[in-house]
Amino acid sequence: MNSTNDDEHVLRGVLDSWKTAVDAHEPEEVARLFTEDAIFQGLHPYGVGRPGVAEYYASQPLGMTATYQVLETRRYADDLVLGYLDTEFTFTDRPPVDVKLAVLVKRLADGWYIAHYQVSRLDGCQA
Repeated sequence: MNSTNDDEHVLRGVLDSWKTAVDAHEPEEVARLFTEDAIFQGLHPYGVGRPGVAEYYASQPLGMTATYQVLETRRYADDLVLGYLDTEFTFTDRPPVDVKLAVLVKRLADGWYIAHYQVSRLDGCQA
C-alpha cells in the first residue's frame, strides 16, 4: 500500500464514522470524532471545540445525509493527514447542497480525530 492509499484509509476511517453519525442525526457522536480544540467551519459562523460541533449538527434537519468522495490527500506529518473532498448533503424537503470539504485529521493516543473542518460552497462564485 502506498502512502496515498494509507492516507485515504486514515481519512475514511474517520469520515465513514462521521457520515454514519450525521446520517443518524447524532450530534454528540459527530462531536466525539473531533479533537477537543477542533476548529469547525460549516456553513454558519465557525466554532472551536466539540460543543460547537454538536450544536451545529443538532441544528441540522432530521433526514439530512452526507456523501463524500476523497479528491486529494496530503500527509504533513506522521500524525497529520489533510483531505480535500467533494461532499453532498441531501435533505428530505429541499435540493442537495454540494460543497468542498477540507479536513485535517490528527492522530491522538487513542485514534484519529478531526482537528480542522472547513466547508466551502463554490456555486455562483466568480473569479
